[in-house]
Amino acid sequence: MRRSLILASAVTALGLLTACGADGGGSDAGSGKTTLSVAALEGGYGRDMYTQVIQAYEAKHPDVDVQLQISKSIEDEITPNMKAGRFPDVVVLGQGRKAALTETLIKDKALEDLTPVLQAKVPGEDKTVGGKLIDGIVGNLNTNPYGDGKTYTMPMYYAPTGLFYNKGLFDQKGWKVPATWDEMFALGETAKKDGISLFTYPTAGYLDSYFFALLADVGGEQFYTDVMTYKQGVWQTPQARQALDLTTKLLKYAAPTTVGYANEQDFTKNQQSILDNKTLFMPNGTWIVGEMKDAPRADGFAWGLTPLPAVTAGGKRYIATSVESVWVPSGARNKDAAKEFVAYLYSDEAAKIFAKANAIQPIQGIASSLTEENAEFYQVYEDASVTALVGGFASTAPVEGVDIKATLFDTANSIISGDKTGDQWQAALDDASEKLRQAGS
Repeated sequence: MRRSLILASAVTALGLLTACGADGGGSDAGSGKTTLSVAALEGGYGRDMYTQVIQAYEAKHPDVDVQLQISKSIEDEITPNMKAGRFPDVVVLGQGRKAALTETLIKDKALEDLTPVLQAKVPGEDKTVGGKLIDGIVGNLNTNPYGDGKTYTMPMYYAPTGLFYNKGLFDQKGWKVPATWDEMFALGETAKKDGISLFTYPTAGYLDSYFFALLADVGGEQFYTDVMTYKQGVWQTPQARQALDLTTKLLKYAAPTTVGYANEQDFTKNQQSILDNKTLFMPNGTWIVGEMKDAPRADGFAWGLTPLPAVTAGGKRYIATSVESVWVPSGARNKDAAKEFVAYLYSDEAAKIFAKANAIQPIQGIASSLTEENAEFYQVYEDASVTALVGGFASTAPVEGVDIKATLFDTANSIISGDKTGDQWQAALDDASEKLRQAGS
């Protein structure tokens, strides 16, 4: 689930949704119905929600027969047919999976342009799909992979990732959640007097959401995109150095057990330090609640989530966001019907069904319909000063010995231990970025 994306310019919708046609290759000549094939990954949200949404859709569209194919390894099931030219009409499958099916179709330019869906009205409602989505969730390199202003993957479910903390402890101590980095470091000094560390992370890989947000906070959307797309010299800029310097300073306040536990076997011990009031903040996602639901905790414990502190007082803040996607293959037989079905997935009716399974869609105002704990997490998007950040490093041809994510995230362990300096960190990132830039050109 832990993915983040790249913010670019906002999408401009290019057209209106074409009405669903009843003829064509997917039409059932005997019944007069259009057969719409939907393939979906069976993830942590389960399969029942898809069945219920399809039943609700068919009740309003008696001329459409929706056939669902759902599996925990959906790529393995649909890829052979796709190679033979038999494509699903709609696919619910995000990026970042080992099979990389979505990424492969993006590279092959084999996805349908869904920009018209953004301007289309949600079936049965007055609002357009784009008008219902939260700011920043489309118009990035995840949804608009070619930088041509067109949307090819639509954001389906999303989860905020930021700094998690114990609200109960802050209430007990009378502390305020820091709004700026100066306040953050001042709190670090205050907490130190009580034997509490300011910061930890489960493993260094969890710093993805931290760094993606920080880079945008420091330099804005364009700078963030420059970093993610390996612009020449980007890691030599003052903004890049500022991000590394802030992080180096923060890591001086890290819990002393952080590096020792930052591995796949012991990472929950770092998470436990938040529950035990030994540490104040850690980067994570909303799944932490379920992951630690049976763990012991301090009296009065309550999960809280905050974006990173602003670089300047009152400045814009970004929150990295994990997103799943829905898309239509270019080879789909019923593209018009597929687009109308995709638009329906953002209806209030469908969103309510999805939300019951904790599959939260990036729709404005959805926080008001969630459980109390979930609602507090998603209310971060209701803050006008906070923007969703979606995406990650652009893919290139592989370069032997180069893993820029490992260089950016894992070096934090060496900064804490004192084995590396900020200068070395910056130089290594500059070298890795340049090699990837050349590989991508």
